[in-house]
Amino acid sequence: MKRISFAQALNEALHEEMGRDPSVFVVGEDVGLLGGLFQVTQGLLENFGPKRVIDTPISEAAIAGAGVGAALVGARPVIEFQFSDFMTIAMDQIVNHAAKLRYMTGGQAKVPMVIRAPVCSGISMGAQHSQNLEAWFVHVPGLIVVMPSTPYAAKGLLKAAIRDDNPVVFLEPRLLYASTGEVPEEDYVLPIGKATVRREGSDVTIVATGRMVGMALSAAERLSQEGLQAEVIDPQTLKPLDTETILRSVQKTSRLVIVNEGCRTCGYASEIAATMADLAIYHLDAPIRRVTAQDVPMPVSRALEAELLPNVEAILAAVKSIAK
Repeated sequence: MKRISFAQALNEALHEEMGRDPSVFVVGEDVGLLGGLFQVTQGLLENFGPKRVIDTPISEAAIAGAGVGAALVGARPVIEFQFSDFMTIAMDQIVNHAAKLRYMTGGQAKVPMVIRAPVCSGISMGAQHSQNLEAWFVHVPGLIVVMPSTPYAAKGLLKAAIRDDNPVVFLEPRLLYASTGEVPEEDYVLPIGKATVRREGSDVTIVATGRMVGMALSAAERLSQEGLQAEVIDPQTLKPLDTETILRSVQKTSRLVIVNEGCRTCGYASEIAATMADLAIYHLDAPIRRVTAQDVPMPVSRALEAELLPNVEAILAAVKSIAK
C-alpha cells in the first residue's frame, strides 16, 4: 500500500486506464497544458499527446456532445467539467442523449463515457459554483452516478467507470482533493453499486455521501464517548444504490440518519429516506432524520456558507434527537 491524495488517485486512474486502453481519451477545458483546473489531469498531455488529451473552448455543451459522439463510434471519452454546476449547460447532451441512446437503439449503441466534475461547496465559490446537484442526475434513467469519499475509492471507482459501457457521472468533492489515504500498489477496480461500511455500530445508522462521510465519522467518534455506537455507511455509488447494505444496518440499529450536502427538498437524502421507509418501516424505532444543506443559494461568505451546509454538530443533534 502507498499513501496518496484523492487528486493523485484520480490522476493515477487516468494514467493507468489510458495506458491500458488506447480508446480512452480526455477532453475538457484546460485538461492538457494546465493539467486541469485542480491538477487532476496533470502529466497526461506529456504522456499521451494532444490527440488523446484535448483542450477545448469554453463550451460545456460542445464538450459533452463530443463525448457522446466519440462514445457512439467506439471510443471511451473521459470529459471534465471544471465545476459540477456547469453540467447544467450540457443537460440536453447528458440527459437526452448520453442517458437515452442505449435504450432507444435497443442496446445496439453504447455510450461508454465518464463525466467528471468537482463539487465545490465549502470553498466560498458562490451560488453558481457551489451546488450539489447529484439528485438531478440520480433522477435520470440511464445514468450511473458515483461519488467517492477516499483516495482508494476514487481510484478504483474511476477505473471501473471508464471500463463501464454506460455513461457515468463521476462527482468529486473538491475539498477532498488534498485528503490522503492508502491505495494499493497493484492494479485494482472497485465494483460500481456497492456501498462500504466505514464504521461498525449498533445504535444508529448514519448514511453519508461524499465529503460528509468524514464528518459522519467524526460525529460517530464523539457519540462513542457518550455511549452511542453509530454505524457509518458510505454508498460510494449513488445510482445504483446498494440498498441491501443500508437495509441490513437499519435492521440492526433501528435508527437512521442521512447526511448529504444537497438541498433538503427533493434531495438525495430524501430518496434514501423514502427507500428505507418502504423497506424497513417495521424495523425503525424512531423517525428517519435528514441532515442537508438548506434550501437557499450558497453565499460567497464562508461564514454564511458554513451555516447553510451540514456539519458535525448538526449530525450529532440529529442522532441525539432519535437516540435510545
